[in-house]
Amino acid sequence: MTLACHCADCQKMSASAFSLGVMIPADGFKIVKGMPVARPLPGSQRHHFFCPICMTLMFTKIEGADERVNVRATLCQDSSWFRPFVETMTKDKLPWAVTPAIHTYDAFPSPAEFKKLLAEFAGWIELS
Repeated sequence: MTLACHCADCQKMSASAFSLGVMIPADGFKIVKGMPVARPLPGSQRHHFFCPICMTLMFTKIEGADERVNVRATLCQDSSWFRPFVETMTKDKLPWAVTPAIHTYDAFPSPAEFKKLLAEFAGWIELS
């Protein structure tokens, strides 16, 4: 599922208004070269991993959501396909930041909402 996250963590680490991510199943994610550097922010349940050379934010793992990894979409060689389906943490959103996301959440979706979103996203991406 594709998303734009407006949380304060993402704003600080991306030096932007939000970060763009693709949530993928953890069992489909594999580091094939190098070893990312973990740099969690104090008190955060989100564990962020960076490139050891340039310190670019590469992916995030969230405590309690071990079945998925949030990979930064702009790391893809071609990210022109990307369009956010969901935007999260809009309570931290900068007033001028606008995305074309279909669903908006003040925080993160509940587990029940998340399950519905995944099912809807599967149909939406096929139509895109």
